[in-house]
Amino acid sequence: MEFRAINTVPLEWAGDALAVGLFENALELTGDLAQLDSRLQGTLSELIAEKKFIGDVGSSAVTRVGSGSPVRKIIIVGLGKQDKLKLDVLRRAAAIAARIAKKEKCQTLALSLPIWNNLPENTVQALVEGVELSLHQDNRFKSSPEDQEVSLQQVDLLGLVGQEEAIARAKVICSGVILARELVAAPANSCTPVTMAQTAQEIAAAHGLLLEILEREDCEKLGMGAFLGVAQASDIPPKFIHLTYRPEGTPRRKLAIVGKGLTFDSGGLNIKVAGSGVETMKTDMGGAGATLGAAKAIGQLKPDVEVHFISAVTENMISGRAMRPGDILTASNGKTIEVNNTDAEGRLTLADALVFTEKLGVDAVVDLATLTGACIIALGDDIGGMWSTDDELANQITQAAEGAGEKFWRMPLEEKYFEGLKSPIADMKNTGPRAGGSITAALFLKQFVKETPWAHLDIAGPVSTDKENGYNNVGATGYPVRTLVNWVLG
Repeated sequence: MEFRAINTVPLEWAGDALAVGLFENALELTGDLAQLDSRLQGTLSELIAEKKFIGDVGSSAVTRVGSGSPVRKIIIVGLGKQDKLKLDVLRRAAAIAARIAKKEKCQTLALSLPIWNNLPENTVQALVEGVELSLHQDNRFKSSPEDQEVSLQQVDLLGLVGQEEAIARAKVICSGVILARELVAAPANSCTPVTMAQTAQEIAAAHGLLLEILEREDCEKLGMGAFLGVAQASDIPPKFIHLTYRPEGTPRRKLAIVGKGLTFDSGGLNIKVAGSGVETMKTDMGGAGATLGAAKAIGQLKPDVEVHFISAVTENMISGRAMRPGDILTASNGKTIEVNNTDAEGRLTLADALVFTEKLGVDAVVDLATLTGACIIALGDDIGGMWSTDDELANQITQAAEGAGEKFWRMPLEEKYFEGLKSPIADMKNTGPRAGGSITAALFLKQFVKETPWAHLDIAGPVSTDKENGYNNVGATGYPVRTLVNWVLG
């Protein structure tokens, strides 16, 4: 699909579908819109009246224009109140228009949307992201993919000339989001620790990143007892992935992104029962998927920042070798962990990954994980939780997420709650009481980062969706690749 940022005004554009953004309760057609309505034989004003369109965020309508018109379809998309316009409103408006254009079998689409905050570069990037991500279809596992004969081939961004760099950047970032989506969506018999390592190899080869894969024996030498305790029941060998992007010259800062990589989580001997969503546990590597997606994007964008992408990848399975409830594991920093629930395995893999990462001497570490159902109970399906030991880092993530349209809510690191993790026979247990479960999980991880500024992102809710949501289709969302990229570039 080709994107063109052009100076053409809506009145002069010709093609299959023209999408116009309208603000809430500001629907009187004056000036250019009145001229456009006249050119379209009154179709625009009729559509607003017939659909009782008020312009609220997410609303839309489409109709065919009369014969002889240079525009075949007119689409209107609501932008909400003008004084509350956000970048993500425009991203979603572009996604809505693109979906409608595809449904209406249009090959060309023009977007006539306002420039956000007088920043055309940011606006163009958001519009391209909205279109690209909304039209992504994952048909890899279908024997008869949906008919793709008629597809959107060209999108014109009206009044936004000279933004080719923004278009290119958006497409690169979307390639990382789509990689994350496809990794998370793939079934566990397709996406394994071995194939995840192969994906890392492909990223390294294509984009000039350094790659280190630690095998089981390497992890044993480093004392990664927590990670290997989870891995020991699986017939598929674990892979500890360490990708590094290094810029030319002295890096402005050094960062690390650590993703939880459970390619399947059976729950272990604390097995997940029917109704627990065990069939969705292929998504338990959502953190690692986003980490690799961010690596793919950063490798192409080539910022002046050194970035380490790390994931301890394995399955949590059941066999005669499986770790048992009551076992004590020793992490690579020497801390001992009483396993009181084998289904709280992700934090065990992250423990050794965080110890490994801090030894790299980076300026900040962000880990991301589909860690707790408790976070979904607290924040729902659309908002991720954030815990941090550093206010500046937390603010950076918040700003990065705002630009990406990905929501996070900072949660407390309530030290008192660590009492619930204390063990009479080890340094700590891997789970605490049910109350505050996402907080105690974050406090557990905190034990494996000594001094480096650190943030933990619990993405259990937004990693996938069961409904079409803005520019996200049903299934894996690729969340939060765009936040991570924004953070690195910031």
